[in-house]
Amino acid sequence: MTKVLKVGIIGCGGIANGKHLPSLSKLKNVELVGFCDVIIEKAEIAAEEYGTANAITYVKYQELLEDKSIDVVHVLTPNISHAEISIAALEAGKHVMCEKPMAKTSKEAKEMVEKARSTGKKLTIGYDNRFRPDSQQLHKITSRGDLGEVYFAKAHAIRRRAVPTWGVFLDEEKQGGGPLIDIGTHALDLTLWMMDNYEPKSVMGNIYHVLGKKENSANAWGSWNPNEFRVEDSAFGFITMKNGATITLEASWALNSLDEDEAKCSLSGSEGGADMKDGLRINGEDFGKLYTKSFELDAGGVAYYDGESESHADLEARLWIDSIINDTEPTVKPEQAYVVTQILEAIYESAKTGKAVYFD
Repeated sequence: MTKVLKVGIIGCGGIANGKHLPSLSKLKNVELVGFCDVIIEKAEIAAEEYGTANAITYVKYQELLEDKSIDVVHVLTPNISHAEISIAALEAGKHVMCEKPMAKTSKEAKEMVEKARSTGKKLTIGYDNRFRPDSQQLHKITSRGDLGEVYFAKAHAIRRRAVPTWGVFLDEEKQGGGPLIDIGTHALDLTLWMMDNYEPKSVMGNIYHVLGKKENSANAWGSWNPNEFRVEDSAFGFITMKNGATITLEASWALNSLDEDEAKCSLSGSEGGADMKDGLRINGEDFGKLYTKSFELDAGGVAYYDGESESHADLEARLWIDSIINDTEPTVKPEQAYVVTQILEAIYESAKTGKAVYFD
């Protein structure tokens, strides 16, 4: 008999309705039984569309965690509460999927890792770009060693004009930062995962609040209010790993550049290179000749065992639930996400002090 997991959702906003709820609702071994949001109407709407007939709605997450029948909790709230809620959920005996970034600070992220270990419950972070077809293919290639030792990489997260003007994205207190912690985190996660390198030595960084000061700016979601734009609009990092490898990270919601790319990476290794800028391309040398190989990948999804189409968000949800049922490690390990948070925090710190940040 297939085990069915009961899932509770904490935070019923855009990311819940845009990704988690549609994907979880497709799984036959999941029942969505609890919905919590500080705005109760959001929880009620989500429960009506995705919940079981007896689903319960909450305003306080503590009350949802008291339900002993709930096996899994998805934490989909602003960054400031990721650690608090995730730690409480782990203590309550729940497995936890927390949206990216892992936490507002590396101290909080470390506490999350330690709590998962002490409780024996699974914790993963919502780095869903790992599950795209191009990401999956490139990870197979790098894991096989086709590129050799990757000693230089670029993490790309550049938008020309796409500043999120809703919610708390522009609030430094609630988010901890702007595009670096919002979209730069995806690019850095992908890069470290492809390199299988989680040992940073030092970080230098710069952040800029330039275009965010402008009024009546062209923007995908309407002009922002400069007085409310309290985070950086661009950030750049130079990361040196303990094995000598170099990573450059670029993240911006608004940059005067036509070189736009988001949640992508470029890799240069001793045996070959790869980039995700125009599909997936591998480059190298063979018999004294240079070559570039492109892959045909279905960006919309892949077919899995029952023949249905599966988006990368669906794949993320399925593999996460499978890891709980089968007691295997989740694809995104909390220890990996912790390193991402450490590096992002170091970029912010370096930008403030003008000095490199060194890791023990």
